Amino acid sequence: MKVLTDPAACVGADLGAWLAGGGGQGLARALADPGAILPVLEQSGLRGLGGAGFPTHRKWAGVAAQPGPERWIICNGNEDEPGTFKDRFLLAATPHQVIEGALIAALAVKATQVVLYINPREREAVLTCRAAVAAWMAHPLAASVSAAIGQALTLQVRESSGHYIGGEETGAISSVEGGFPFPRLKPPFPFQQGVHGAPTLVNNVETLAHVPHILRHGAAWYQALGLGGAAGTKLYSLSGDVLRPGLHELPMGTSLRELVFTQGGGMLAGRGFKAVFTGGPSNTLLTAGDLDVALDFESLRARGSRLGTGAMIVVGEGTSILRKTAEYVAFFANNSCGQCPPCKIGTHQVSRILERLDTGAGRAGDLAALENLARLLPGSGRCGLVDGAATVLASSLATFRAEYEAALPRG
Repeated sequence: MKVLTDPAACVGADLGAWLAGGGGQGLARALADPGAILPVLEQSGLRGLGGAGFPTHRKWAGVAAQPGPERWIICNGNEDEPGTFKDRFLLAATPHQVIEGALIAALAVKATQVVLYINPREREAVLTCRAAVAAWMAHPLAASVSAAIGQALTLQVRESSGHYIGGEETGAISSVEGGFPFPRLKPPFPFQQGVHGAPTLVNNVETLAHVPHILRHGAAWYQALGLGGAAGTKLYSLSGDVLRPGLHELPMGTSLRELVFTQGGGMLAGRGFKAVFTGGPSNTLLTAGDLDVALDFESLRARGSRLGTGAMIVVGEGTSILRKTAEYVAFFANNSCGQCPPCKIGTHQVSRILERLDTGAGRAGDLAALENLARLLPGSGRCGLVDGAATVLASSLATFRAEYEAALPRG
């Protein structure tokens, strides 16, 4: 069942069409009983879909419990990691379910400031959301949210810096404040001190898009959409060596085999399945022995991997894992903000060694150096960038060690 990508929801900035198709009903039910919002979300099993998978109701409850008159919500649409392209679709094609979800969140946590935080390179998403926000702010439903909160609600679009680190939640807060998106040390966590010191809820676009449907149809309905105990649906960004790359909405818990070989049409002609970077390039590689794994948080964690954003980058036989790893680590190295020396220096050092190996200029000690860096770098930065680089390095070394050994000098 299509929920987020239902054609009835893909109406662009046309708020009238969204409401005519049943949109607004989730918000209306939330307005009728604001106290029921968090219990319904808890029963639904909705979790953060930007990478971490943290239970949504717990995040919202943390913000709601903080003292003070001002709270912020950031709808995080910075989306800048290779292989991930779900949020730009939601913001450009169906922004109203995202905005309605953000308004329900504002009602639940009593936030007066709601920001749609969008990567400026996604011009269609930025322009569509600006028009959609203007339509909502002129509609009585938005005024009803303000009345229920007891303060005037501000809903706005802010363009991010366009930097990869601007998608990290504290980096997003720094950017919304008007500064460079330097990630910050935690604690304090955003739910305690975020934008200008106020409690701040940072949720991914996809997470908020599910909320109005859950409030409209109920927690049991949402639970039933998933497979094997998982809840809801998930957007999978499928790319790489498959016949039908693209965005696929499937039940949470769908198998990797179903995604690649049925929805994705299988491998490019003459190519066997070799591996997949799960959840984007900052996660662990899975191989042919993992094709029947369920794509949900717990099942992937049991395999030592993560669902992440739902990006699945498929690699076929004949494609070098060393080359792909070199490309992704170079991305992380080039996107380090430079705040943390181990991240800035370490990722560039890994990138240089991988480039040497990939171009036939490897040295005898390169493999040992990479193993040491994969062990030393995790946890050395303020955000997850260096951890992502170390994870994909360690995974590729462990799973495709023969490719690395073949790149070492002989004799």
